[in-house]
Amino acid sequence: MRNTLLLPLFFISLAIHSQYTDVINSNRPGLSVSAYAVGKNVLQLEAGVFYEQSDHAIRNTQSTIWGTDLSLRYGLLFETLELNYEGTFQNQNITYTDFGSSENLTDFSRNRLGLKFLIYDRYKSEERNKPNLYSWRANNVFQLKNLIPSVSIYGGATFNLGENPFYVGDPTVSYRGMVATQSKLTPRFVLITNIAYDRISTDFPELSYLVSLSHAFRNPKWSAFIENQGINSDRYSDILLRGGVAHLLTDDLQVDFNLGASFKNTPTRIFITAGASYRFDFHQDTLKAIDDQSANGNGGAIRKNTMKKKKKKRKRRGKGAEDIDLGTSKKQKKNSQSGTIDF
Repeated sequence: MRNTLLLPLFFISLAIHSQYTDVINSNRPGLSVSAYAVGKNVLQLEAGVFYEQSDHAIRNTQSTIWGTDLSLRYGLLFETLELNYEGTFQNQNITYTDFGSSENLTDFSRNRLGLKFLIYDRYKSEERNKPNLYSWRANNVFQLKNLIPSVSIYGGATFNLGENPFYVGDPTVSYRGMVATQSKLTPRFVLITNIAYDRISTDFPELSYLVSLSHAFRNPKWSAFIENQGINSDRYSDILLRGGVAHLLTDDLQVDFNLGASFKNTPTRIFITAGASYRFDFHQDTLKAIDDQSANGNGGAIRKNTMKKKKKKRKRRGKGAEDIDLGTSKKQKKNSQSGTIDF
């Protein structure tokens, strides 16, 4: 039972009780973004390498793609705000089977900077974090109210550096907005959704969604996920499915692996990714943060309990002093009656 209650502390998909946790909170291994920030003064690096085979049935092309993706996340100013950079740099070798020729493209397929802010924390209330001591079912079985999510909003910009062969004609800067939600379905399952509108102000704006379901095993250092992504744009539309696992090596280091595929043949896509996440933890709790902390329900209680202990201690001391004075008075009275003086 104790391990079950502690599971949400180990993975970002399951760490939804607070902004900052004792272990790393990573958005990997999928592409979905958590509703929660990494925590104030926490710098987090999330990176991976990938390989993809892409074949287009109509254009009669075959593509081999190698690349790396990078995410830098920083808890800025306060617990609910996060500054993040996301970049994907890739090399694509395209073979035109009808003509026996090939082409090589190299550039950023993703290069954006933005801010994410938590506007509603479903688990901020102390009462919602307390386990039901009278019902195992209430703590471990899905209930409709568990679908109520925490919500964050994102605003940022996508950058094209020079003549990008993947986004020909796009301006240097375009804009991006997103809503991210996160729901704890049970102690072991967490649902994350993202709805994004990207490349705003270009000729080919892109609307996309991500739905990710994560599961923590009995060994809380292991988790698995399955994710569905939909993309709708005049330039490119697709539906993708990916899944994978993550393993926590230390409190600040996580490794991951995932693979996925598309549902159509224009193009047919099969890809595999491996990566890691590392946290540089400079987070410090202020006295006010400890008092106001509601994620684990202990913040205010610590000081109250300390004050109660000190009060009881003073009370015991005072009572002891009264007993000494009372005993001395009785002894002096007895000695005076017997005609002796006590030195």
